[in-house]
Amino acid sequence: MDNTVGSLTQLQRSVIIGSILGDGYLRIFPGRKNALMEFNHSFKQKEYVDWKYLILKNISGSAPKIRKGNGNRIAYRFYSKQIFELSELHKLFYKNGKKIIPDAINLDPIILSVWFMDDGSRCRSVDVYLNTQQFSIADQKKLILALEKLGLKTALNKDKIYYRLRFLKSSLPKLRELLKDKIIPSMKYKIEL
Repeated sequence: MDNTVGSLTQLQRSVIIGSILGDGYLRIFPGRKNALMEFNHSFKQKEYVDWKYLILKNISGSAPKIRKGNGNRIAYRFYSKQIFELSELHKLFYKNGKKIIPDAINLDPIILSVWFMDDGSRCRSVDVYLNTQQFSIADQKKLILALEKLGLKTALNKDKIYYRLRFLKSSLPKLRELLKDKIIPSMKYKIEL
C-alpha cells in the first residue's frame, strides 16, 4: 500500500530537486503507484545525510542507517515514503529509467546548494565543477541556461571521455555569495578557496 503525505514544503521540494540533480535516486517499484526517493551517501557525509533527513523527516520511511556498500565503502542512507509529489518529479526527471533534465528547469539557491553539496568539486584550488557527467550534452546545456538565470556562467569541460560543468572564474564570487549560508559546515571545503 502506498503512503500518501500532504504537499511538500518549498524547502523540501528544493532539497529533493537538488538531490535528483545530484546523488539522489527516484524509483517506482513494480505494482506500486507512487515513487520514493533514496538518499545514499558515504558514511563520511553523515552530517549531510542527517541534515537532509531533518528537512524531510515527515516524508521519510525511517531514520538514516549505516549499510555496507561496494568494496569497503560504508554508506549512510534513508528512503522517503512513496508519495504522489515524488511520482510527479519522476515523470519530469526520468525517461526510460534514466535521469534527464526537463526543458523548463528552474533553479533556486537551495536546489543549487544541495546539488553542489552532492556533486560539486574543486580542483587546482580555483576550478570549481558540478559533476554532471551522468547527463547528456543536450541536458547539460539546459543546466547551463538554468544557471545563467541565477547569474552564474558555466561551460562544458571535458573530463576524460565525458563532460561536466565548470564555473567560469568570473562567476565564483556570485556562486560563493549564493551558497555561503546554505552549505552545511562539513561541506564548505567544496567551495572555500
